[in-house]
Amino acid sequence: MIPGVISTGLLESWGTGEKSRPYFRKRLWGSWSMLRAMVTDRATWKAHVMLDKESGLDPPGIKLRAAQGFDATDFFVTGYWLWSKIIENLASIGYDPASAYTASYDWRLAYQNLELRDQYFSRLKNYIETAARLSDKKVVLVAHSMGSQLAHYFFKWVEAEGYGNGGPKWVEDNIEAFINISGCMLGAVKGVPAVLSGEMKDTAQLNRFAVYGLEKFFSREDRAEIMRAMPGISSMLPKGGNAVWGNLTWAPDDLPNQTISNGAFIKFTKGNSTSSSSSSSIPRKNLSMSESLDYLFKTSDTWFHDMIRKSYSHGVATTRKEVEANERIPQKWVNPLESRLPLAPSLKIYCFYGIGKPTERSYYFHHESKDSGSRLNVSIDTTVNGEAGSDRGVVTAEGDGTVPLLSAGYMCAKGWRLKRFNPAGVKVKVFEMPHRPEGFDIRGGRNTGDHVDILGRQKLNELILRVAAGDGDSIQENIESDILAISERVEIYDD
Repeated sequence: MIPGVISTGLLESWGTGEKSRPYFRKRLWGSWSMLRAMVTDRATWKAHVMLDKESGLDPPGIKLRAAQGFDATDFFVTGYWLWSKIIENLASIGYDPASAYTASYDWRLAYQNLELRDQYFSRLKNYIETAARLSDKKVVLVAHSMGSQLAHYFFKWVEAEGYGNGGPKWVEDNIEAFINISGCMLGAVKGVPAVLSGEMKDTAQLNRFAVYGLEKFFSREDRAEIMRAMPGISSMLPKGGNAVWGNLTWAPDDLPNQTISNGAFIKFTKGNSTSSSSSSSIPRKNLSMSESLDYLFKTSDTWFHDMIRKSYSHGVATTRKEVEANERIPQKWVNPLESRLPLAPSLKIYCFYGIGKPTERSYYFHHESKDSGSRLNVSIDTTVNGEAGSDRGVVTAEGDGTVPLLSAGYMCAKGWRLKRFNPAGVKVKVFEMPHRPEGFDIRGGRNTGDHVDILGRQKLNELILRVAAGDGDSIQENIESDILAISERVEIYDD
C-alpha cells in the first residue's frame, strides 16, 4: 500500500538537537502533537516541517521521518480513519503483517530525494521481490492520490539502468496489478494557488473572522513558503499544459453552455487587461495553465524554481521516439504524458475514483496593492461570487473534491489506451463511484466519493478485496461521468 499526503498520517521527529529534543519521536504531522506544537510553538513547528530550501533535504539539526507500519496510515488523528477499514477488510481474507506492507514515505521530498536520503525505492523494490519470492505470487500495489504518481515513478525507476537496475521485465515478473485510487495522475490544480499565494478553496471560503485568525496565525506568505519548501507537494502541479487543461477560450471539460472557459485558469478581476503597476512580474491578462505555471516559476524564488525544474516535468511527449528517450530522464518519470507504462503485458491496472463532488478547477485572482503589506503579487479575489459559477473566487468542476475528473480519469480512460504510452497493451479498467453522501455521517458514509473518505467506501473495499484475492478479472467497468467524451477533446493524439 502506497498512501498519499493526507493518507500518510505521520511524520516523526528524530532530531536530537536543542530545538528538536522536546519533540523526539513526537509526530509533527497527523497527530495531536502537531496541533499542540502549531499552537504553542509555531516558529519551531514551521522550522521542522520545512525542508532546506537549497538542497531539498533536512535542515541542519532537524530530522523528520515518515512513521512506518500500519500505524502510520490507519488514522490521521484519533478517530479520523484513513486506511484502517481497508487493512481490516484485507485481514478478513487472510492478509496480515507478513503478507501486507504499508510503504509510507516523507511526502515533502522530491521523488529523487526520496531515494537519495531514505533509499525509499530500493527498500520498496526489496520488499516486493521478497514477498513475491516467499509467496511464489506476484504482488498487488494499492496506491492513493499522490501515491499513484509515486507508483508510476517507481515503475520507471525500478527498471532503469543506473537506478533500480531491475531490467525491462522486472514489473512483468513481480507486479500482478496496480490499483490506482483517486490518483492525481495529471496533478491537482489546487496545488497552484497553494504555492503561488498560500491559498486554496478551503482558505478562500472561510468567513472574515476565520480569515483574520488564520492570517494572524499563519499568513498567506507563511503558507506559501511552507508549501514551496515541500517539493514533494509540487509533484502534483498540473501536467499536460494547454493540451489537457485548455486555453483562454476552450477546455476539454467545458460544459455546453459555459460562457467563461475553464481553460482561463487564472482570471484577473482588477487590472485584467492593463496593470497599474509597471512591474513585468504582474500579468496583464488572464492566464492558461501553461502560462500560470510559467508565471509561478518566474515570480518565485530561484531555489524553488530550480528544485521543481530539476525534479519534475509538465509537458506532453508527442511521439514514441520522444517517450523512449525519456526512459533515461528521471524528471519525466512522474509525468505519464511523457513516459510509458512498463513493458508488462500481464500487468493489470484498476482505476477507482470518485465523481460528483465540486472540485477546484480555476480561480479569480486580483493584484495585491503596494500598500497591502503583502510580499505576494496576487491573491484569490474572494469578492467574486456567481460569475462562471464561482464561489468566493473559486470555480469548480467535476471531480472528487480534490482531484479534477480530467486528472483522475484521462490516463485511465484514454491516455493509457494510446500505443505511445502503453506499448505492451497493459489492460486498464475504470470504475467510477458517484458521491452520494449520507446526511447523518460526517465522513459521507458507505457511498461517499470524496477524495479521502472514499477509502472507507464499501464498494471500493469490495473491489480492492476482489483484486487482492485474485479475482480482479471479474470486475466490470463502470463509467458514469463524461470522461470518455472529455478525453476525446483533449488535444493529445496517437502517432
